[in-house]
Amino acid sequence: MISRSRKNKSNKVTQLKNILVSVFALGFLWSCGPASVPRPYGYFRVDIPPHSYRTIDTLGLPYSFDLANNAQLIKREANGEKFWVDIYYPKLNASVYCSYKPVNGNLAQLSEDTRRIVYKHSIKADGITEKVYDHPENDVHGILYDLQGNTASSLQFVLTDSTKNFFRGALYFNNVPNKDSIAPMAEYIREDMIRLIESFEWKK
Repeated sequence: MISRSRKNKSNKVTQLKNILVSVFALGFLWSCGPASVPRPYGYFRVDIPPHSYRTIDTLGLPYSFDLANNAQLIKREANGEKFWVDIYYPKLNASVYCSYKPVNGNLAQLSEDTRRIVYKHSIKADGITEKVYDHPENDVHGILYDLQGNTASSLQFVLTDSTKNFFRGALYFNNVPNKDSIAPMAEYIREDMIRLIESFEWKK
């Protein structure tokens, strides 16, 4: 005759087996559901305003150009050199740093320095393209450099009259570069820089 304690122990073992079978069955059914698909990484949306411009020609600079209305122009000096400016986009967290140098028979050196600075980014760049601008009616000649990939600067340009003036700009975002997250903003500012180049004039 089986004792009551042995019966209870047998019942507990049976209950434990039933629980384990149920858990494994639920796990199997759960694993057979639709496979989860990883979602692409999301970025914060930035509301970009329509393009509009004003002409900058009253700040004592030896040049003028059309500036985007949502950008700020900040005058500065560097190493005693005047007429340097920053074009700051507060809502886009970006700046176009612009330098000015007088040409004193050193145009070739200034041009080579610009090219060297641009192509220092070739380590990170997927490609670098050059577009020539030539506006003889304003005596403005230049090159726009587009840098593709996760480069620190996605756009740079240079403008000169070949004899007296040399103006250079470089776009930088104030965060870690990621071509996917900054692409809409970089393209927006690129359009502004093309407007700057096409409206650029040297003051007499």
